[in-house]
Amino acid sequence: MKFTPTILNRFVLFKIPSAYFSGVRVESITDDKTSISVRHRWINQNPFKSMYWATQGMASELATGILMMKSIYNSGKKISMLVVAQKGEFLKKAKGKIVFDCTDDGKIQTAIDKAITSGEGQELILISNGVDESGEIVSKFEYHWSIKVKDSKIT
Repeated sequence: MKFTPTILNRFVLFKIPSAYFSGVRVESITDDKTSISVRHRWINQNPFKSMYWATQGMASELATGILMMKSIYNSGKKISMLVVAQKGEFLKKAKGKIVFDCTDDGKIQTAIDKAITSGEGQELILISNGVDESGEIVSKFEYHWSIKVKDSKIT
């Protein structure tokens, strides 16, 4: 699978339609960084005239999850991934275009390597902050991911 914004946005449409219809889009992806954007619109607003927290959560989780998916794919192994905990903090009303970035810093590859060599599940924390058009952080999210190599033995 190629990890391009176009292919990933199609993936979001078919696998996470609520995120797609809320306006969540993959802007860019490299081996160590993803950028996900969402614009405040009628469909994703709250009663306080800003972006609903759940929309921010979808975008921020996608930023961490896609980076994880790409690293797992590049490992050549079958590895399951699951969010086991999440923490969010909201600092300012989210209006306009919000971009959620996630940078790996080697955490994902280290966890994948440990999972492959030990055969045991690993947990890691990835962070994604939402930044508005003026450069201010509007929300901060922390995702606790669990990964485990799938057993390929047939018993």
